[in-house]
Parts: sequence; C-alpha cells; structure tokens
Amino acid sequence: MNKTIKAAALAYNMGQDHAPKVIASGVGEMAKRIIQEAEEYDIALFSNPMLVDSLLKVELDCAIPEELYESVVQVFLWLR
Repeated sequence: MNKTIKAAALAYNMGQDHAPKVIASGVGEMAKRIIQEAEEYDIALFSNPMLVDSLLKVELDCAIPEELYESVVQVFLWLR
C-alpha cells in the first residue's frame, strides 16, 4: 500500500509576524520537493500527519489559524 506523501513548511519571524505562516505545502511530488529542499539546507523535519493535513488547508504565505497555535508551538519547542 503506497502512502501519500504530504508536507508543509512554516516560517515565523519573531517581532515581525503575529503568527507562523505556511510558506510551502503540497502532496506527492511537491511534498517530496519540499522535504528534499529542507534536507539540502539542513532544516529539521517533524512528522505530524494530522497537523500537516490542517496546514495543507492554509493558503500559502498566510498565517496559521488560531486553532493550530498549540500544535505548532509544540513543533517549534521540539526544534529548539
């Protein structure tokens, strides 16, 4: 059974952004490219399928909705 690959990339500039924003997202080949770029630039990867599904619904370059704040905070804490 093939599992569909999904990915989303977030950015947050403290003092500039009011919330993290989705800067890339995709499924299949686009997700593979996002993951490959992250690996090439030594950007940490975090797996949370439910969160990715929610982030895929957010328009690119838009802030995440408040209901995702807690989940995204957990990701940023993990990255520290």
